[in-house]
Amino acid sequence: MNPPKESSGKPTAIEELTYEQALNELEGIIQDLESDDHTLEQTLAMFERGQALARHCAKLLEEAELKVQELSGDTLVDFDTS
Repeated sequence: MNPPKESSGKPTAIEELTYEQALNELEGIIQDLESDDHTLEQTLAMFERGQALARHCAKLLEEAELKVQELSGDTLVDFDTS
């Protein structure tokens, strides 16, 4: 799985990706690592980008949670799916 590219052909900077874009790329990296043979250098580069993508996703989720708490104040209740 190739990362999203800027018009210059370079991979898009991770901090510019939305949560969905970062998660999709991370899932692609995981699938690629599980299914193909790669050189050590390729594997390390994919692992490094995957780690950065995972941190970015966690940061965006944390920011979203803080925003929900801010908007809801002290009235947070458990989410009931039924």
